[in-house]
Amino acid sequence: MNLTTKDFSFALPEELIAQSPILNRDTSRMMVMDRKSGELTHRHFFDLLQVVRPGDCLVLNNSRVLPARLLGTDSKGYPVEVLLLKDRGEGAWECIVYPGKKCREGAMLSFGEGLLRGQVLQVKEDGNRLISFACEGLFLECLERLGAMPLPPYIKEKLSCKERYQTVYAKVPGSAAAPTAGLHFTDELLSKLADMGVTIAYLTLHVGLGTFRPVKVSNVTEHVMHSEEFSLPEEAAAKILAAKAAGGRIIAVGTTAVRTLETVAARYGTICAAHGETAIFIYPGHAFLAVDGIITNFHLPESTLIMLVSAFSSREHVLRAYEAAIAEKYRFYSFGDCMLLL
Repeated sequence: MNLTTKDFSFALPEELIAQSPILNRDTSRMMVMDRKSGELTHRHFFDLLQVVRPGDCLVLNNSRVLPARLLGTDSKGYPVEVLLLKDRGEGAWECIVYPGKKCREGAMLSFGEGLLRGQVLQVKEDGNRLISFACEGLFLECLERLGAMPLPPYIKEKLSCKERYQTVYAKVPGSAAAPTAGLHFTDELLSKLADMGVTIAYLTLHVGLGTFRPVKVSNVTEHVMHSEEFSLPEEAAAKILAAKAAGGRIIAVGTTAVRTLETVAARYGTICAAHGETAIFIYPGHAFLAVDGIITNFHLPESTLIMLVSAFSSREHVLRAYEAAIAEKYRFYSFGDCMLLL
């Protein structure tokens, strides 16, 4: 199959890019698509109670977004912006720094008038920096105090409440971006789903900024995917296997949950407890081993995310669904509406 990046292009009116979260999470709109026929129905997210069945298993990513955007100064008082990407241990983080020219190895940085300090240990080949941080007390507590949410570049409005860029079940700190398909859930909706016999399983995949990196090659198969850390606990694996054995559908909430489950199934031949890194790239032609359904937001054109969704259905069905979403004025991207593919 000869796929090009342009095969996943579409034109989106800028006014459909959601700039802020909807007031009530579960009142967002939900397009339901039969992944085989492409048939569409239009609902709201709270209608999930009518669409899923007892015995189904929802798999959610409980990674918590770090307020990873730090504004500070260098040793000469010039402003500097640091975006934390990955914890490298012992107080060191891989970061993006802007402007990067003056942040050479050994450079000293200050945030919050010295409450948090950083030293550039290494300038990596890709331009990222390895920075060692020091502060009084716990680093994550200091970050919560000084950091801002690293919102995607297409969101221009300031976020009034940090928690609206977190899922209600966010638990394990480590993401540089939210697993946004989960933003539609409320505690009440999760409780109702459990009461009707739907299994809820949690895994962790820390979302990296590679999520927003464009595919820069023409031939899709030549794209190199970013690597992200995941953990599938024993309890979650057991729930998924039990649901599958009883005939339930495994519905992944978000592309991060899809990538984790498909990585584990391919690596071990089954769903089992696992921890590691994944750089799996899912595009049309992928044979799904673990997932029977996907809840996902509407994605950027030519992105790896729309390629993944197309792999689960077909490129033609997905692009037609996106045309319908534009015609029906669905809200797009991180704070937007969602699709359920079954």
